[in-house]
Amino acid sequence: MDELKGFYYRRIALMCALGSTIVMSGCSLGGGGSDTSSEKSALKVMYYDERSFYDQYGMLYSALHQNVDLSVVSNQNTSNEPVKDPEAAFNKFIEEQQPDIIMLSPDQLTKYAGEGKLVELDAMTEEKSFNKETLVPGLLDYMKDLGEGKIYGLSPNFYSQVIFYNKDMFSKYGITLPEDRMSWDKLFELAQRFPKDGAKDKRVYGLSLGYSSDIYQLGSLIGSAQNLSMFNPKSKQVTIDTDAWKKVFQTAVNGLKSGALYTEDQNGSSSSSYEDYLMRDPFVSGKLAMKFEGAYLMSQIKEAQTRLKDKVIKNWDIVTVPVDPQNPDSSPNMSFGQIFAINSKSVNIDAAKDFIRYVTSEEFARVNAKRDNGNFPVRTKYIADDSNHNMKAFYSLKPMQSSIYKDMDKLPQNFFMQFMTIAQEELKGALDGKKSIDDALALVQTKGQQALVQEEAKEKNKPTESSSDTSSTKATSTTSTTTTAK
Repeated sequence: MDELKGFYYRRIALMCALGSTIVMSGCSLGGGGSDTSSEKSALKVMYYDERSFYDQYGMLYSALHQNVDLSVVSNQNTSNEPVKDPEAAFNKFIEEQQPDIIMLSPDQLTKYAGEGKLVELDAMTEEKSFNKETLVPGLLDYMKDLGEGKIYGLSPNFYSQVIFYNKDMFSKYGITLPEDRMSWDKLFELAQRFPKDGAKDKRVYGLSLGYSSDIYQLGSLIGSAQNLSMFNPKSKQVTIDTDAWKKVFQTAVNGLKSGALYTEDQNGSSSSSYEDYLMRDPFVSGKLAMKFEGAYLMSQIKEAQTRLKDKVIKNWDIVTVPVDPQNPDSSPNMSFGQIFAINSKSVNIDAAKDFIRYVTSEEFARVNAKRDNGNFPVRTKYIADDSNHNMKAFYSLKPMQSSIYKDMDKLPQNFFMQFMTIAQEELKGALDGKKSIDDALALVQTKGQQALVQEEAKEKNKPTESSSDTSSTKATSTTSTTTTAK
């Protein structure tokens, strides 16, 4: 790694020394430019692991900031033992390692900002060179919401979902094209206008929602757009038995019973070739009118068109995901997985700010826009493709944090999986016609509340850190935690 970094630095330095106007313009990172000062500084960054950090950020940053001694500390658990308390482990890691740059989730940013552990970045975002007007709409407001009125973190990229649609299928069946900011009811109404006859592997379908194909998952997807919540973490109450949720799950039942939805095979199936794998997607093979999906599908379509020519979809475009008609300009389907913030205990705050300027700059976005990893840079100028598709659909809705999972860290660690199992079982009964939506949600609320009370009691009776090694080992061996990062 050190040899590769050294080679890369020398190569960039040589290019910048050539004196060409074109090359020199490529070595300037507007808003986060190269370091020309002679003053040395150090910067410790928290990231998943060192290799992926240097691949995504560190190589270019180090080449253009040669006076910064950059180091990376990984927050991944490298032992084979499960973590009993992820939040405590994370806090301990920060306290022991004291990174200058901390990578946080939205909930973690709110918590750390509230505890005075982060450096405010409002003044930095107001700098003329920061060019805040070229950021994706709503990013700064979203970060202010997380920081309760102040900006304490920024993200270089975002993930978003849209509705892909097959223009030729809509034309063939004489159906009006989808539009931005449709309601969920409108989306299902369009999907149901396509033919529903024929064998599963031969017929056409109106809509695919990926793996959101059971009633609980689909209801959660619809409810998140309406900013509904299933729990009140502060009062420790389950709050799913409401008129709003009843309407949401009735919409989900109607959609699932319509016969218009294509259901993904969660177990998958073996393919004899990569071409077979591509053709397994009904949208790629031209049998699906609309698909709720992220940016990676664009690459899959392009690959299929190159390999399979006329066998696959030709004319397609995208619109925004469905929205709540009462709040048509916001969506929870846009997320920022890597929020960088500055440790208030850092002695290298200027260098830390310069790093955040760099990874959120227009020049960094230009260099990294072609990375095919399913994410987009936060600078709108570099969110484009070669076919004039409606790329604004990925970012025209302002991001909002879903209330469904907000403050889940305040609830017992094992509760959510129990609640989800209860909800799936009871709501499936409603989908199968064995009970009404009203009865199903009443049971989910009652059983869910019982599970929450039981888990709260278990949390209070957990052995303390001062317990004997034997009891501590026993508790550890019976607890498992899986952390997923996008």
